[in-house]
Amino acid sequence: MGKVHILLVEDNEGDIMLTREALNKSEILSALNVVTDGWEAVQFLEKKGKYAEVVTPDIILLDINLPKMNGHEVLHSIKNNPVIQHIPVIMLTTSSYDLDIRKCYDNHANCYITKPMDVNEFLKTIREIADFWLNFVKLPLKINNE
Repeated sequence: MGKVHILLVEDNEGDIMLTREALNKSEILSALNVVTDGWEAVQFLEKKGKYAEVVTPDIILLDINLPKMNGHEVLHSIKNNPVIQHIPVIMLTTSSYDLDIRKCYDNHANCYITKPMDVNEFLKTIREIADFWLNFVKLPLKINNE
């Protein structure tokens, strides 16, 4: 697989910075796009407005607690859109509430990970996510330069 396109939907600047750092230190050739609210994520994924020319991500890292549209709403939108529903969505959030976990899986999240509070553990978690989803899992090929 060539360069992997990752969409990070996250409003916490610290988590964005740490995610970038972890991916930069990994051996995976990746391009990280970041949007900071749920509405913007849907615009990006549906290639609307300023996102008309973006590359469809191979994988999405999605927080739950977002402005404008929360992660549950974004996940529901993704998994009910036949054009993008195949993209793996990894819920990466601080919430460990069973109701949030169940709701994400009910809406077809591919996995649910609670963000570690320790910086080194957070970096390790991002590297392990990238390693698993981008080295071990077989992702669908893009069709027509999505």
